[in-house]
Amino acid sequence: MYSHVVVGAKEIAVAQRFYDAIFSHMPLDEQGIDKFERPFYRQGKQRFIITLPINGQPATAANGGTIGFELASSEAVYAWHQAGISNGGSSAESAPHIREDGKCVAYLRDPTGNKLCAFYQTQGE
Repeated sequence: MYSHVVVGAKEIAVAQRFYDAIFSHMPLDEQGIDKFERPFYRQGKQRFIITLPINGQPATAANGGTIGFELASSEAVYAWHQAGISNGGSSAESAPHIREDGKCVAYLRDPTGNKLCAFYQTQGE
């Protein structure tokens, strides 16, 4: 549904290591560095981009914001969460689990503090 998401980072290399790890659990069509020297990840027409803030101010996480990713299996959700923890992220909200509605969910904060969610609908689609 989105065309692109851009998150600010305090340190591009630290953020890229984190995002390379979690995106390894998702099918991507392309990843690389764009003409503005920003790491990006593309699936179809959707792009996820990491950048230093253009205004020169410090990068901060969105208060109340969450970026959600749909993954292909519950196993991928758990692996995504572990990859994030192992690469500078921290667990957010609750441990990965399957909710009563059948949705397997995991929440992370990236090294800058942006909140991310991975999910897979296990039943009741």
